[in-house]
Amino acid sequence: MKIVVLDAGTVNPSDISWERLNRVGEVTVYESTPPERVIERIGDAPIIVCTRTRIRREVFEQCPGLKYVGLFATGYNIIDTAAAKEHGVVVCNVPGYSTEAVAQFVFALLLEICHHVPAYDSLVRTGRWEEAPGRYASALPLMELKDKTMGIIGMGDIGYRTAQIAAAFGMRVLGTRRHPDPRMETDSIRFTDLDTLLRESDVISLHCPLFPETRNLIDKAAIAKMKDGAILINTARGPILNERDVADALNSGKLWGAGVDVLSNEPPREDNPLLHTKNCIVTPHIAWAPEETRRRLVRMVAENMEAFLSGCPIHVVNP
Repeated sequence: MKIVVLDAGTVNPSDISWERLNRVGEVTVYESTPPERVIERIGDAPIIVCTRTRIRREVFEQCPGLKYVGLFATGYNIIDTAAAKEHGVVVCNVPGYSTEAVAQFVFALLLEICHHVPAYDSLVRTGRWEEAPGRYASALPLMELKDKTMGIIGMGDIGYRTAQIAAAFGMRVLGTRRHPDPRMETDSIRFTDLDTLLRESDVISLHCPLFPETRNLIDKAAIAKMKDGAILINTARGPILNERDVADALNSGKLWGAGVDVLSNEPPREDNPLLHTKNCIVTPHIAWAPEETRRRLVRMVAENMEAFLSGCPIHVVNP
Protein backbone atom coordinates (compact mmCIF):
# COMPACT_ATOMS: atom_id res chain seq x y z
CA MET A 1 0.00 0.00 0.00
CA LYS A 2 1.61 3.25 -1.15
CA ILE A 3 1.47 6.13 1.30
CA VAL A 4 2.74 9.61 0.40
CA VAL A 5 3.54 12.12 3.14
CA LEU A 6 3.51 15.51 1.41
CA ASP A 7 4.90 17.80 4.12
CA ALA A 8 6.66 15.89 6.86
CA GLY A 9 9.00 18.71 7.83
CA THR A 10 6.44 20.43 10.00
CA VAL A 11 5.57 17.34 12.02
CA ASN A 12 8.83 15.42 11.98
CA PRO A 13 12.03 17.36 11.36
CA SER A 14 13.95 14.04 11.59
CA ASP A 15 13.56 13.59 15.37
CA ILE A 16 10.72 11.04 15.26
CA SER A 17 10.72 7.57 13.69
CA TRP A 18 8.33 6.80 10.84
CA GLU A 19 8.30 3.13 11.91
CA ARG A 20 4.67 3.31 13.02
CA LEU A 21 3.56 4.47 9.55
CA ASN A 22 5.86 1.95 7.85
CA ARG A 23 3.86 -0.82 9.49
CA VAL A 24 0.83 0.33 7.51
CA GLY A 25 2.39 0.56 4.05
CA GLU A 26 5.25 1.70 1.82
CA VAL A 27 5.85 5.31 2.85
CA THR A 28 7.36 8.02 0.66
CA VAL A 29 8.21 11.13 2.66
CA TYR A 30 8.64 14.69 1.37
CA GLU A 31 9.73 17.45 3.70
CA SER A 32 7.44 19.89 1.88
CA THR A 33 5.56 20.02 -1.41
CA PRO A 34 4.97 23.15 -3.50
CA PRO A 35 1.46 23.49 -4.97
CA GLU A 36 2.61 22.78 -8.52
CA ARG A 37 4.04 19.38 -7.52
CA VAL A 38 1.18 18.01 -5.41
CA ILE A 39 -0.48 16.00 -8.19
CA GLU A 40 2.83 14.68 -9.51
CA ARG A 41 3.94 13.47 -6.09
CA ILE A 42 0.64 11.81 -5.28
CA GLY A 43 0.63 9.91 -8.56
CA ASP A 44 -1.30 6.67 -8.15
CA ALA A 45 -0.95 6.50 -4.36
CA PRO A 46 -4.22 5.56 -2.64
CA ILE A 47 -3.25 7.22 0.66
CA ILE A 48 -1.74 10.64 1.33
CA VAL A 49 -1.02 12.53 4.53
CA CYS A 50 -0.47 16.27 4.92
CA THR A 51 -0.56 19.06 7.45
CA ARG A 52 -0.34 22.38 5.57
CA THR A 53 -0.35 21.41 1.89
CA ARG A 54 -3.66 22.42 0.32
CA ILE A 55 -5.53 19.61 -1.41
CA ARG A 56 -7.85 21.27 -3.91
CA ARG A 57 -10.55 19.96 -6.23
CA GLU A 58 -8.13 19.42 -9.13
CA VAL A 59 -6.15 16.95 -7.04
CA PHE A 60 -9.18 14.69 -6.68
CA GLU A 61 -10.02 15.12 -10.35
CA GLN A 62 -6.52 14.22 -11.55
CA CYS A 63 -5.62 11.51 -9.02
CA PRO A 64 -8.30 8.84 -9.53
CA GLY A 65 -6.39 6.31 -7.44
CA LEU A 66 -6.61 8.47 -4.34
CA LYS A 67 -8.92 6.98 -1.70
CA TYR A 68 -7.84 8.48 1.61
CA VAL A 69 -6.46 11.79 2.88
CA GLY A 70 -5.06 11.80 6.39
CA LEU A 71 -4.29 14.97 8.27
CA PHE A 72 -1.48 15.58 10.72
CA ALA A 73 -3.89 18.03 12.34
CA THR A 74 -7.31 18.59 13.85
CA GLY A 75 -8.31 21.45 11.53
CA TYR A 76 -9.12 20.47 7.96
CA ASN A 77 -9.76 23.74 6.13
CA ILE A 78 -6.79 23.02 3.80
CA ILE A 79 -8.79 20.18 2.21
CA ASP A 80 -11.66 20.63 -0.24
CA THR A 81 -13.78 18.14 1.68
CA ALA A 82 -16.79 18.53 -0.61
CA ALA A 83 -14.70 17.62 -3.67
CA ALA A 84 -13.19 14.71 -1.76
CA LYS A 85 -16.64 13.35 -0.96
CA GLU A 86 -17.77 13.75 -4.59
CA HIS A 87 -14.82 11.60 -5.65
CA GLY A 88 -15.30 9.01 -2.94
CA VAL A 89 -12.23 10.02 -0.95
CA VAL A 90 -12.34 9.71 2.84
CA VAL A 91 -10.73 12.55 4.82
CA CYS A 92 -9.75 11.96 8.45
CA ASN A 93 -8.33 14.33 11.05
CA VAL A 94 -6.76 13.75 14.47
CA PRO A 95 -8.79 15.32 17.28
CA GLY A 96 -7.41 15.66 20.76
CA TYR A 97 -3.73 14.98 20.13
CA SER A 98 -2.56 18.46 21.17
CA THR A 99 -4.94 19.27 24.01
CA GLU A 100 -2.31 19.44 26.74
CA ALA A 101 0.28 21.20 24.60
CA VAL A 102 -1.98 23.98 23.35
CA ALA A 103 -3.61 24.62 26.72
CA GLN A 104 -0.15 24.86 28.27
CA PHE A 105 0.96 27.28 25.55
CA VAL A 106 -2.00 29.55 26.24
CA PHE A 107 -0.52 30.13 29.66
CA ALA A 108 3.00 30.52 28.29
CA LEU A 109 1.68 33.48 26.29
CA LEU A 110 -0.51 34.79 29.09
CA LEU A 111 2.16 34.62 31.78
CA GLU A 112 4.67 36.40 29.57
CA ILE A 113 2.14 39.20 28.95
CA CYS A 114 1.54 39.41 32.70
CA HIS A 115 5.19 39.25 33.79
CA HIS A 116 7.56 40.39 30.98
CA VAL A 117 10.12 37.77 32.03
CA PRO A 118 12.70 38.32 29.23
CA ALA A 119 12.60 42.10 29.77
CA TYR A 120 13.33 41.74 33.48
CA ASP A 121 16.01 39.15 32.76
CA SER A 122 17.62 41.71 30.44
CA LEU A 123 17.67 44.30 33.24
CA VAL A 124 19.69 41.97 35.43
CA ARG A 125 22.11 41.03 32.66
CA THR A 126 22.76 44.70 31.83
CA GLY A 127 23.47 45.73 35.42
CA ARG A 128 20.15 47.46 36.12
CA TRP A 129 18.81 45.28 38.96
CA GLU A 130 18.08 48.26 41.18
CA GLU A 131 15.89 49.91 38.53
CA ALA A 132 13.35 47.08 38.42
CA PRO A 133 11.23 47.80 41.52
CA GLY A 134 10.78 51.46 40.64
CA ARG A 135 10.62 52.83 37.13
CA TYR A 136 10.36 49.48 35.36
CA ALA A 137 7.67 48.07 37.65
CA SER A 138 5.38 50.78 36.30
CA ALA A 139 6.67 50.70 32.72
CA LEU A 140 6.41 46.89 32.63
CA PRO A 141 3.55 46.25 35.09
CA LEU A 142 2.95 42.80 36.51
CA MET A 143 -0.49 41.26 36.95
CA GLU A 144 -1.91 38.52 39.17
CA LEU A 145 -4.32 36.05 37.61
CA LYS A 146 -6.12 35.08 40.81
CA ASP A 147 -9.69 36.42 40.94
CA LYS A 148 -9.52 37.56 37.30
CA THR A 149 -12.07 36.26 34.79
CA MET A 150 -11.00 34.23 31.77
CA GLY A 151 -13.41 33.97 28.86
CA ILE A 152 -12.99 30.92 26.63
CA ILE A 153 -14.66 31.10 23.24
CA GLY A 154 -15.03 27.49 22.13
CA MET A 155 -15.15 25.13 25.10
CA GLY A 156 -14.07 21.96 23.32
CA ASP A 157 -11.29 19.70 24.57
CA ILE A 158 -8.56 22.36 24.44
CA GLY A 159 -10.83 25.10 25.70
CA TYR A 160 -11.96 22.98 28.63
CA ARG A 161 -8.39 22.00 29.55
CA THR A 162 -7.49 25.69 29.42
CA ALA A 163 -10.43 26.38 31.73
CA GLN A 164 -9.20 23.80 34.22
CA ILE A 165 -5.73 25.37 34.30
CA ALA A 166 -7.27 28.83 34.70
CA ALA A 167 -9.32 27.57 37.63
CA ALA A 168 -6.13 26.21 39.21
CA PHE A 169 -4.74 29.76 39.09
CA GLY A 170 -7.81 30.90 41.01
CA MET A 171 -9.52 32.43 37.99
CA ARG A 172 -13.24 32.51 37.30
CA VAL A 173 -14.00 31.03 33.87
CA LEU A 174 -16.79 31.91 31.44
CA GLY A 175 -17.15 29.75 28.35
CA THR A 176 -19.14 29.52 25.15
CA ARG A 177 -19.89 26.36 23.22
CA ARG A 178 -22.29 25.57 20.41
CA HIS A 179 -23.92 22.90 22.57
CA PRO A 180 -23.09 23.64 26.23
CA ASP A 181 -22.47 20.58 28.38
CA PRO A 182 -23.59 21.18 31.98
CA ARG A 183 -21.24 18.41 33.15
CA MET A 184 -18.33 20.77 32.41
CA GLU A 185 -19.57 23.39 34.84
CA THR A 186 -18.02 23.72 38.30
CA ASP A 187 -17.92 26.39 40.97
CA SER A 188 -15.25 28.14 38.85
CA ILE A 189 -16.39 27.30 35.31
CA ARG A 190 -19.74 28.15 33.75
CA PHE A 191 -21.26 28.72 30.33
CA THR A 192 -22.66 32.03 29.19
CA ASP A 193 -23.47 33.93 25.99
CA LEU A 194 -20.81 35.65 23.90
CA ASP A 195 -21.78 39.22 24.81
CA THR A 196 -21.57 38.48 28.53
CA LEU A 197 -18.22 36.78 28.05
CA LEU A 198 -16.81 39.76 26.14
CA ARG A 199 -18.14 42.22 28.69
CA GLU A 200 -16.96 40.46 31.86
CA SER A 201 -13.65 38.82 30.92
CA ASP A 202 -10.21 40.14 31.84
CA VAL A 203 -8.59 37.57 29.55
CA ILE A 204 -10.17 36.09 26.43
CA SER A 205 -8.78 32.92 24.86
CA LEU A 206 -9.99 31.69 21.46
CA HIS A 207 -10.51 27.96 20.87
CA CYS A 208 -13.31 27.81 18.30
CA PRO A 209 -12.98 26.28 14.82
CA LEU A 210 -12.76 28.51 11.76
CA PHE A 211 -16.20 28.55 10.17
CA PRO A 212 -17.87 31.31 8.14
CA GLU A 213 -19.64 32.46 11.30
CA THR A 214 -16.39 32.67 13.30
CA ARG A 215 -14.31 34.47 10.67
CA ASN A 216 -13.56 37.99 11.99
CA LEU A 217 -15.44 37.10 15.16
CA ILE A 218 -13.15 39.40 17.13
CA ASP A 219 -13.49 42.67 15.26
CA LYS A 220 -13.92 46.32 16.19
CA ALA A 221 -17.49 45.77 17.37
CA ALA A 222 -16.57 42.80 19.56
CA ILE A 223 -13.55 44.61 21.01
CA ALA A 224 -15.76 47.59 21.90
CA LYS A 225 -17.76 45.28 24.18
CA MET A 226 -14.64 44.14 26.06
CA LYS A 227 -13.26 45.57 29.27
CA ASP A 228 -10.67 48.28 28.87
CA GLY A 229 -7.28 46.65 29.36
CA ALA A 230 -8.37 43.12 28.47
CA ILE A 231 -5.88 40.54 27.23
CA LEU A 232 -6.53 38.49 24.09
CA ILE A 233 -5.00 35.07 23.31
CA ASN A 234 -5.45 33.20 20.01
CA THR A 235 -4.17 29.66 19.56
CA ALA A 236 -7.10 28.61 17.35
CA ARG A 237 -7.12 29.99 13.79
CA GLY A 238 -5.77 33.33 12.57
CA PRO A 239 -8.81 34.58 10.63
CA ILE A 240 -10.98 34.44 13.76
CA LEU A 241 -9.35 37.79 14.54
CA ASN A 242 -9.62 40.91 12.46
CA GLU A 243 -5.92 41.63 12.79
CA ARG A 244 -6.16 45.32 11.90
CA ASP A 245 -8.88 45.90 14.50
CA VAL A 246 -6.88 44.05 17.17
CA ALA A 247 -3.74 46.05 16.32
CA ASP A 248 -5.67 49.31 16.58
CA ALA A 249 -7.05 48.25 19.98
CA LEU A 250 -3.55 47.42 21.23
CA ASN A 251 -2.10 50.71 20.03
CA SER A 252 -4.94 52.70 21.58
CA GLY A 253 -4.69 50.87 24.91
CA LYS A 254 -8.17 49.37 24.67
CA LEU A 255 -6.45 45.98 24.84
CA TRP A 256 -3.57 45.67 27.31
CA GLY A 257 -1.86 42.82 25.47
CA ALA A 258 -2.28 39.99 23.00
CA GLY A 259 -0.60 36.67 22.34
CA VAL A 260 -1.19 34.95 19.01
CA ASP A 261 0.21 31.66 17.75
CA VAL A 262 -1.82 31.76 14.53
CA LEU A 263 -2.21 34.38 11.81
CA SER A 264 -4.47 35.00 8.83
CA ASN A 265 -1.55 34.26 6.49
CA GLU A 266 1.21 31.88 7.57
CA PRO A 267 4.00 32.78 7.29
CA PRO A 268 2.87 36.40 7.71
CA ARG A 269 3.38 39.14 5.19
CA GLU A 270 5.66 41.96 6.27
CA ASP A 271 2.70 44.34 6.52
CA ASN A 272 0.75 42.19 8.99
CA PRO A 273 -0.37 44.80 11.55
CA LEU A 274 0.22 42.51 14.53
CA LEU A 275 3.94 42.51 13.76
CA HIS A 276 4.08 46.29 14.16
CA THR A 277 2.00 46.94 17.26
CA LYS A 278 2.86 47.25 20.91
CA ASN A 279 2.24 44.60 23.57
CA CYS A 280 1.69 41.77 21.10
CA ILE A 281 3.51 38.43 21.17
CA VAL A 282 3.48 36.51 17.88
CA THR A 283 4.72 32.91 17.68
CA PRO A 284 4.93 30.68 14.57
CA HIS A 285 1.97 28.29 15.02
CA ILE A 286 4.06 26.20 17.38
CA ALA A 287 1.75 25.52 20.34
CA TRP A 288 0.93 22.01 19.12
CA ALA A 289 4.52 20.89 18.55
CA PRO A 290 6.23 19.40 21.65
CA GLU A 291 7.99 16.14 20.81
CA GLU A 292 5.57 14.14 22.96
CA THR A 293 2.65 15.64 21.08
CA ARG A 294 4.14 14.93 17.67
CA ARG A 295 4.86 11.30 18.59
CA ARG A 296 1.24 10.94 19.66
CA LEU A 297 0.13 12.53 16.39
CA VAL A 298 2.10 10.11 14.19
CA ARG A 299 0.70 7.16 16.14
CA MET A 300 -2.88 8.42 15.81
CA VAL A 301 -2.48 9.09 12.07
CA ALA A 302 -1.33 5.48 11.64
CA GLU A 303 -4.30 4.25 13.68
CA ASN A 304 -6.65 6.28 11.46
CA MET A 305 -5.17 4.61 8.36
CA GLU A 306 -5.52 1.15 9.88
CA ALA A 307 -9.15 1.82 10.74
CA PHE A 308 -9.81 2.97 7.16
CA LEU A 309 -8.12 -0.09 5.66
CA SER A 310 -10.14 -2.36 7.95
CA GLY A 311 -13.35 -0.85 6.57
CA CYS A 312 -14.26 1.05 9.74
CA PRO A 313 -12.82 4.56 9.31
CA ILE A 314 -12.67 6.86 12.34
CA HIS A 315 -12.49 10.65 12.69
CA VAL A 316 -14.02 11.16 9.23
CA VAL A 317 -14.66 14.84 8.50
CA ASN A 318 -16.58 14.36 5.23
CA PRO A 319 -19.06 11.55 5.98
